[in-house]
Amino acid sequence: MVDKNTPLKGKALLQKFNELGPLSKGELAKGCGYYTLTKDNQIRANLADFYKALLEAKGLFLDPEGSKDGRGREPTYRVGIHKNGQIVIGSTYTQKMGLKPGDEFVIKLGYKHIRLEQIDESKKDAQD
Repeated sequence: MVDKNTPLKGKALLQKFNELGPLSKGELAKGCGYYTLTKDNQIRANLADFYKALLEAKGLFLDPEGSKDGRGREPTYRVGIHKNGQIVIGSTYTQKMGLKPGDEFVIKLGYKHIRLEQIDESKKDAQD
């Protein structure tokens, strides 16, 4: 088997895939280096990574960079009010905006909308 730290990619993956012949999906993934060892030293095939690498080696890119949040969902740019009255803005949006813990906003209420305006630290310091 290939070392777990060096899964095959590209032409090398396709070549090894063809060499292995008619094996099970798990055995094919393991044979191409897509596996990890569990706590009790069992070998577990990483089928999702294997399939993704196989498709990419064949020139198919199903997940353009940055289109999803990593869990297979696309951002909707909508939020709802929770039962406790809070509005939660997900990490996908805060990361996209470059926000960090501790950033502050002014809440401006309008007719049927809420606007969050980020407080500029340089202006805040000048006012103090």
